[in-house]
Amino acid sequence: MPPIAPMTGFPPAPAAQVSLANWRTAPFNAWAFHHVREIVPSAEIDNAADDVWTLPAAEGALDGLSHGGALLDTFLAETQTDGFVVLHRGRIVAESYGNGMHARSQHILMSVSKSVLGTLAGILAASGTLDPQAPVTHYVPEVAATAWRGARVCDLLDMRVGIRFDENYEAVSGAIIAYRKAQGWNPLEPGEQASDLRSFFGTLEETDGPHAGRFHYVSPNTDLLGWVMERASGVRYADLASRLLWQKMGAECPASITVDRLGAPRCAGGMCTTTRDLARLGELLVRDGSRDGRRVLPAGWVGGLIANGERAAWDKGDFAGLFPGQPLHYRSKWYIAQGKRPMIFGLGVNGQNLFVDPEGEVVIAKFSSQAAALDPARITRTMQWVETIRTHLAG
Repeated sequence: MPPIAPMTGFPPAPAAQVSLANWRTAPFNAWAFHHVREIVPSAEIDNAADDVWTLPAAEGALDGLSHGGALLDTFLAETQTDGFVVLHRGRIVAESYGNGMHARSQHILMSVSKSVLGTLAGILAASGTLDPQAPVTHYVPEVAATAWRGARVCDLLDMRVGIRFDENYEAVSGAIIAYRKAQGWNPLEPGEQASDLRSFFGTLEETDGPHAGRFHYVSPNTDLLGWVMERASGVRYADLASRLLWQKMGAECPASITVDRLGAPRCAGGMCTTTRDLARLGELLVRDGSRDGRRVLPAGWVGGLIANGERAAWDKGDFAGLFPGQPLHYRSKWYIAQGKRPMIFGLGVNGQNLFVDPEGEVVIAKFSSQAAALDPARITRTMQWVETIRTHLAG
């Protein structure tokens, strides 16, 4: 039987139809991940079309590069890459697309969306709009009777809330399924009543440890933080992202973010951007938050990501096993690989990545449509290739 080619034909045959029920599973995700707005309601994040940050092309710098005897193209194919852009010193040195993607296609970031939110939070904190040390309930008193009671905004930022929530991507029942339905990412069963994100927060009442303890990866923390930021600023999240970041950093294309039935944004994983614009965000970090002489991020904020954060919290946390033996910490929704030349990166399920080497002036943006949410072998392979590219470009 030939493989299914999603969304081919007019109309597609039932077996090839992408729907809310299958859009995150292979092979349907190869089409769905860059057509999210056709599946889930989404809010646009406007760019400034007359103020685009130019990225000159200097392709060829990675020609012939190999790791373990395999060429770069082989790695991209093996990891089901949809979009790939490498910058060195602000120039595009490699770019490729697959599965129908092109330079202006929006692709879902999954949890790299969290890193975008962490960046926005840094801007709001520097302006005095958001207080990272304030209790979450200062901004959202609606969660005073939940597991977030006593937690601070910085605990949400650093994933150190002692909340009982099992982020098991293979689960078929439980709170994570209710969460997906509340955000509009899963269909309702017959007879089920529609929920929404803000109502869902009220169902998480149990704690499993102290706040400000271990790194505990819970995506609802980020969605709640989006609500905190909206309350602090009085501005809708999609508009915050547009005004404070997407326009100012010179994005080439609009972005978007999925919203629930009442308009609450899926800050933890629903943002969609082009591959080049994701790379522009990385380049902004390389340049310490400045673009063409204009400051977009607070001075010193990027250095703070690297200098702050607790290794002990990471080592006791949920993801240490994905990066065995590697010295890491997590700060403001970004992963930090420590060492002689630190690297900042964002990581999303099914193979979404943004890697930033500030000292080497290297940025790697990679979108994928991998079948597994978290594939340790492919994560390891990707990290090896990232190191190969960094070393080749920056020495």
